[in-house]
Amino acid sequence: MPTYNLLLLPGDGIGPEVMAEVRKLIAWMNSHGMGTFATEEGLCGGCAYDAHGVAVTDEVVEKAKAADAVIFGSVGGPKWDKVPYEHRPEAGLLRLRKDLQLYANLRPAVTYPALADASSLKRELVEGLDIMILRELTGGVYFGEPKTITDLGNGQKRAVDTQVYDTYEIERIARVAFELARKRRNKVTSMEKRNVMKTGVLWNEVVGQVHAREFKDVQLEHVLADAGAMQLVRNPKQFDVIVTDNLFGDMLSDVAAMLTGSLGMLASASLGEVDPKTKKRRALYEPVHGSAPDIAGKGIANPIAMIASFAMALRYSFGMIRETDLIEAAIAAALAQGLRTADIASAGMQTIGTAAMGDAIIGEMEKLAA
Repeated sequence: MPTYNLLLLPGDGIGPEVMAEVRKLIAWMNSHGMGTFATEEGLCGGCAYDAHGVAVTDEVVEKAKAADAVIFGSVGGPKWDKVPYEHRPEAGLLRLRKDLQLYANLRPAVTYPALADASSLKRELVEGLDIMILRELTGGVYFGEPKTITDLGNGQKRAVDTQVYDTYEIERIARVAFELARKRRNKVTSMEKRNVMKTGVLWNEVVGQVHAREFKDVQLEHVLADAGAMQLVRNPKQFDVIVTDNLFGDMLSDVAAMLTGSLGMLASASLGEVDPKTKKRRALYEPVHGSAPDIAGKGIANPIAMIASFAMALRYSFGMIRETDLIEAAIAAALAQGLRTADIASAGMQTIGTAAMGDAIIGEMEKLAA
């Protein structure tokens, strides 16, 4: 059995607390013959700025490039609001995405049966929900140049962010969307704003061309992103795979997260190209939730999204489907037992802390694996 090398970057806020539950799970899997994982840790985010004056060091970036997968916690917090813009905690994560060329961000939104009533929507709208939002991650307005603030005088300033997409960037994310759909329910919804944005016009055109050339067997629909956002909260189960750009993907995936009951439930994967020689791809896995500094250190954070992100690493980086399914079933079983962290607590349920939820999930894995 191969040894998989993981770089753990806990980050800031609740990141170290939820990462501790992944460490616990890795140790359990190693001791039960479910893979061999070697781990190394590093700093990224505000903690890296405090230690080194930058959001991520060159050394950590090189370690990330060498790892079989990066498992990432969270970054940011009010403590670093006044640091120089280029050294803000989020810059560390953006650099990792760019330097590792992680262009495809997979954000599944799945409603566990026991949590159907935790959503802000009616049960019948979210029960059985299983959609995938695919966000282009290394282009668009977050990386486009110029990106400036200019002093115009007389107390006036002008801020400029540039939305840029090339054909190849749209083609490769479209291919990932269609390939994912073939393994799911065979439907892709492409979302952009072609009615007001030139990048939306090109996005629509290129996605359609890739579909016509390579994926005619997959159903494709084009929806304006604002209408798509409305449909996500009106009738979310109509979607299977949603593919969209960096900015809209950031927003729409957070909307989808709340369909599941809490940001603490949503995992994500950021994938690069498959190396034609090694057949491996660089990848980073992280929960969608932020660093939640208001609850950091209290031991009450929800570790499920962090654990589910590690499960995505098993699926997409290592092809360990059985183990992935085991973790996901254990999460569902722990929730079915009535166990809840504070963010998903409801009447009649038992509210527990971060470590206890991690223990409960491993306990359910013990039962399921027996």
